[in-house]
Amino acid sequence: MDLYLRKGAERRVRAGHLWIYSNEVDSQRSSLGGFASGDCVLVRSAGGELLGSAWMEPGSLICARLYAPRSDQPFDRGLVTARLAQALAVREEFFDNPYYRLVYGDSDGLPGVVVDRFGAYLVLQLHSAGLEQYADELTGALVDMINPAGVLLRGDSRSRREQGEAAGARVSYGDVPRSVPLIENGTRFSAPVYSGQKTGWFYDHRLSRALLGSWVRDAAVLDVYSYVGAWGVQAAARGASAVTCVDSSAPALEQVEANAALNDVQGTVTTLRGAASEVMTDLAAAGSLYDVVVLDPPAFIQRRKDLKKGIAGYRRINEQALRLLRPGGMLVSASCSMHLQRADLLHAVQQAAVRAGCAVQLLAQGGQGPDHPVHPAIAETEYLKALFLRRCAE
Repeated sequence: MDLYLRKGAERRVRAGHLWIYSNEVDSQRSSLGGFASGDCVLVRSAGGELLGSAWMEPGSLICARLYAPRSDQPFDRGLVTARLAQALAVREEFFDNPYYRLVYGDSDGLPGVVVDRFGAYLVLQLHSAGLEQYADELTGALVDMINPAGVLLRGDSRSRREQGEAAGARVSYGDVPRSVPLIENGTRFSAPVYSGQKTGWFYDHRLSRALLGSWVRDAAVLDVYSYVGAWGVQAAARGASAVTCVDSSAPALEQVEANAALNDVQGTVTTLRGAASEVMTDLAAAGSLYDVVVLDPPAFIQRRKDLKKGIAGYRRINEQALRLLRPGGMLVSASCSMHLQRADLLHAVQQAAVRAGCAVQLLAQGGQGPDHPVHPAIAETEYLKALFLRRCAE
């Protein structure tokens, strides 16, 4: 099957981009209604030049994703195995232990596919229902290469929920427990892979959490939007005197407590349940102050049209955090919104500081590790930001 683009619409693809937008398709020659989700197609320019092989998602704005640029290749076991081998080689070069993101979608040549590795267990997440038809091939290739004890298949990504096609979690190979063990920066955790957010864990901030570890000894730490305690429990394990984890999810906070116990820091870590903004308001009213405040919220900006509102949201929570920070203290302000530029986050924090009546200094910055490689032609693959800011003394 061929997918023809309108005249001139192939420029991005020729420059190395892998996404085809629905308004770039020549609907007269290749109507999107003639394709099903997951169909493999040959993408061609208006003049018939082969631009590459892609799989289809005709009901989405991004209606096709190239997995083999400039090539006619089926999406089969051979291709998957080759891409997995490349991805595994990169991870094994940088990580001593098997706890990392093994496949990061477009950047690893497998668009729509995410695989997180938890030692003997793998969590495979497919971002399109159409990719379900390749689940056996993907699972088989993973089993042949990794020999895991189990593979969990999750089909509940945000993109699938938005299209009304989210599926639950099922084991596609072996056995997978409800929570799986992992080690990050020398700290032990258990991740709720069936019911937790995304794959159950967020490996992306690993380097920033390691950096924070050098600044938390004897510190009082507030971890807002804590999820299962990746920041807070690691801070406690690095010698923080007290850690408070804030999240709206009771199961997440139960997992915080379990993870604290795994590292014998349960006496250091406490939890507060509630909406982040409301909890920070209550803490400020009570006169609470901290040496370190970590803000790692979910993406406030899901679409470009949400940019202005999202930036206001980041400004608001950073102002609240600064009011809870002692002079000389450290604010870690993070964002996973791919539409938010790092400079915009820094500007939002600066505006927050003005409103909070203080000054800040940017001491360090963090981003994705080598298990989340950036595709140079796809800016959206570089989504993660972490700013380490000192609240200046009065």
